[in-house]
Amino acid sequence: MTTSAMKEFTLEEIAQHNTEGDVWIIIDAKVYDVSKFANLHPGSANVFYADGVAGKDATQVFFGLHRHEVLLRPQYKRLQIGTVAGQQEQIKPPTPGELSRVPYAEPTWLCKGYYSPYYSDNHRQFQTAVREFFTTVVQPESLKCEENGKRISQEVVDKMSETNIIAMRLGPGKHLQGRTLMGGIVKPEEFDYFHEAIIHAELARVSSRAVVDGLLAGLVIGLPPVLNYGSPELYAKVVPETLAGKKYVALAISEAFAGSDVSGLQTTAVRDGDYWIVTGTKKWITNGTFADYFTTGCKTETGFTVMLIERGPGVSTKPIKTAYSSVAGTAFVSFDKVRVPVGNTLGKIGNGMQVILSNFNHERWMVTATSISAQRFIVEECLKWSTQRVVFGKPLTSLAVIRAKLASMISRVEACQNWFESTTYQMNNMNYSQQADKLAGPIGLLKQFVSRSGRETAEDATQVFGGRALTVTGMGKFIENYHRTSGFDAILAGAEDVLGDLGVRQALKKMPRDARL
Repeated sequence: MTTSAMKEFTLEEIAQHNTEGDVWIIIDAKVYDVSKFANLHPGSANVFYADGVAGKDATQVFFGLHRHEVLLRPQYKRLQIGTVAGQQEQIKPPTPGELSRVPYAEPTWLCKGYYSPYYSDNHRQFQTAVREFFTTVVQPESLKCEENGKRISQEVVDKMSETNIIAMRLGPGKHLQGRTLMGGIVKPEEFDYFHEAIIHAELARVSSRAVVDGLLAGLVIGLPPVLNYGSPELYAKVVPETLAGKKYVALAISEAFAGSDVSGLQTTAVRDGDYWIVTGTKKWITNGTFADYFTTGCKTETGFTVMLIERGPGVSTKPIKTAYSSVAGTAFVSFDKVRVPVGNTLGKIGNGMQVILSNFNHERWMVTATSISAQRFIVEECLKWSTQRVVFGKPLTSLAVIRAKLASMISRVEACQNWFESTTYQMNNMNYSQQADKLAGPIGLLKQFVSRSGRETAEDATQVFGGRALTVTGMGKFIENYHRTSGFDAILAGAEDVLGDLGVRQALKKMPRDARL
């Protein structure tokens, strides 16, 4: 029965149903018969007999305890028996693809009445389509896999491949040629880094930190060396099947012996005719549990070399339990005398450092894109909660200390957004080698700033939500998850202190010799 076809009740009629075994309540102009459900309520039936609940309008009480999504679940939706005469529903379920009207919940370029020099109407059209896709296709899967820890289903991966989202997450380039991007909204030759940034932002908006990685982050960081340094034969074999979502890639650089210190890696590759014999281990490898290919850093006789290793004899993986969900597929990878064709070498032998360092720029930029989006979502959550939560008879926003925390959170995310967009504009106007030369330092500093901002926002959000921020489910579930996992951005793709130092060292190299006070 639709809401419009339901019976209408007066407030007087509803008020008569306020005793044990006969309880009606009003939530946002809708009437619910919770008589049978009362004893099944997780908080016991007593919650319905508190002041302002049984037989009354319990809208404010409900939204002080539950998220709106609860009302949309079938088992609770069927409890509705009618509507209140003369009243209209005020809190509508979100429409897939729509923008939030909460201040600062969206970047400025998406807000009505504001302007940006970076985004065109095509970017806006693209963003609408991407958000609708992630909301309808990815979000349900994200919530499920975050909880059960299983990898993202092949069905969702196939849908991402059909729209070429997998390919677009690698940025502009020849790999997009001949592809129909997001139903033809943007042409391959017009696709830029702002289009790509939109994809990362929308993914993070509907996904936990673990799901962001689980949705083929390994490919995003592991396939570019193949695109940029692989032989034509290797490209032809690997790129089509991975962008089609049929095979998976992981970047295997970090080891228990060395993380940010890439030059200290211990995995070795010894030449044996037309093959490399690879022996060693890798740790904390994203998507490693289900990857088919590993873009791997090895020590060779002439220096550090990168090669693509296909899963096969001698390659084994086992999951690593971390602070976030195992949906990310974090793995310990072992190579036991693995025979790798020399043709799988990426770049020149002994020149692997250049391959990896140039690849780091895009990876770190991608991490900042998802991190900023996640921060903005947390700001939105805090603004919603602090206006609907009533304490001492007033909303939380009546407290100056809460407003101060909100001000800090908003300032941080806006600073992050503007620095990120400025950097993205530079990427749009530089080729790959120019980016490697000029942006390694700035992107390192950007990532450090964004990850630190994220953890500060996580702390502030926890104080805004109080005890609810400590529970995995309920009102503060997104705050709890963000507080627990925001630190991943400070470590993955390079520890923030190391990146800060990198940024300064890069700047010092460019200091003019005649600079004096």
